[in-house]
Amino acid sequence: QLQLVESGGGLVESGGSLRLSCTVSGVTVDRYAMGWFRQAPGKERERVSCISSSGDGKVYYEDSVRGRFTVSRDKAENTMYLLMSRVKAEDTGDYCCATYPSYYCGRKHDYWGQGTRVRVSS
Repeated sequence: QLQLVESGGGLVESGGSLRLSCTVSGVTVDRYAMGWFRQAPGKERERVSCISSSGDGKVYYEDSVRGRFTVSRDKAENTMYLLMSRVKAEDTGDYCCATYPSYYCGRKHDYWGQGTRVRVSS
């Protein structure tokens, strides 16, 4: 079975950095497109980033995180990462990773991790 496990969440000071991990089992980390999502209290879940599994991969970033967050994959560790830099209070939320059913980032998702909580203090 394909499984996703997130880790790396915690408390971070505004302006600081935090790296989230999404470790994949059941398939290689580059088999499908994968994305990072977050949900703040009282807010709708939003996609913050995704990466295509075709070729060297196309990367998408939500406008609010572009230039601050970086997504990457480590094939040796079978893990996708989200490096959060210069974090803001509005980055607080539960972060989940998910796979897509194809090489590209679309609207449908196949598998989800359980999530990891990020809190940004000011």
